[in-house]
Amino acid sequence: MAGSRGAPPEHWRLAPRLVGMLWLGVACASLLCLLRCCGSEGTQSFGLSRAEAPLGEGQYGGTEAMGDADGRMMVRRRRRRKKRSAGDGEDADADGSAEEKDWRAARRLPHALIIGVKKGGTRALLEFLRLHPDVRALGSEPHFFDRHYARGLTWYRSMMPKALDGQIVMEKTPRYFVAAETPARVHAMSRDVKLIVVVRDPVTRAISDYTQIASKTPGIASFESLAFKNRSLGLVDSLWSPLYIGLYAQHLERWLAYFPLSQIHFVNGERLISDPAFELGRVQDFLGLERIITDKHFYFNKTKGFPCLKKAEGSAEPHCLGKTKGRTHVCVEPEVIRSLRLFYHPHNLRFYQMTGMDFEWK
Repeated sequence: MAGSRGAPPEHWRLAPRLVGMLWLGVACASLLCLLRCCGSEGTQSFGLSRAEAPLGEGQYGGTEAMGDADGRMMVRRRRRRKKRSAGDGEDADADGSAEEKDWRAARRLPHALIIGVKKGGTRALLEFLRLHPDVRALGSEPHFFDRHYARGLTWYRSMMPKALDGQIVMEKTPRYFVAAETPARVHAMSRDVKLIVVVRDPVTRAISDYTQIASKTPGIASFESLAFKNRSLGLVDSLWSPLYIGLYAQHLERWLAYFPLSQIHFVNGERLISDPAFELGRVQDFLGLERIITDKHFYFNKTKGFPCLKKAEGSAEPHCLGKTKGRTHVCVEPEVIRSLRLFYHPHNLRFYQMTGMDFEWK
């Protein structure tokens, strides 16, 4: 009897186990619910960021930071939406193509440089080349290799226009040809860059250069007085900038220390005026471009004495270069011109030999 009183009832021994199992079940159910909620919110958030974020926006700069496959998929989706909403498949497809091209375009370092010479026709050449669909050219002169080199190539690249694969990026700064430090700096950027030099009769070029300087410098001394160290002895001041630039052989020698002659193309500045289509054809060949710019793009302005474009880049209107182009030169005494031609003669002959071209300057 005493033994039966000391033994606990059977259901009291089971109670602790039942309570433990109940708490374990509640904990598992709570954890499962929490995981489902978090997973649903994460999936919804991810779907919004990829499907609803507009093209070109987002935390990492839109399609530029996406993989190529993802970026192309988004472009195609937007093009299909445009087609459906526009109701004109052809126009919508054109818009989509433009968007896709803009997405693929990037700023690149130049493949070609117009390095000189001042008052040789560099502006005209650049404007004419910009007609070509495979040329993307910077309109202003960045002066990177002669004045702003310390800013670095990242800054230089940021100055360039956006271009697609296969398009040629280029800029022109005429001072590059005569600045002593530029050949090495250009070579450090790219040993394969193509170089274009526009040259003209150095005497005519010097007078044109002085004419431009005089238009901006009231009271400047005469051309005759600046061109000579001692006029009575006929000593030409070859370091005076308008005359120094015309020492083409001397400047070319520095460039040939870094680049082969095959990478340098010379444009005849006189013929660029009289027959622009011919010179543009040679330049297009040099750059590996299809000959798209032809004589149908030009007409001759008799008032300016200079070729003009029948249609400018991105316009249906005729376009002539600014009022500073084709400007009437100052009068220079014939005796001074003869002295300068004698001075330049040996330099010109050396330039002809170096380039393998006879420019027929007097």
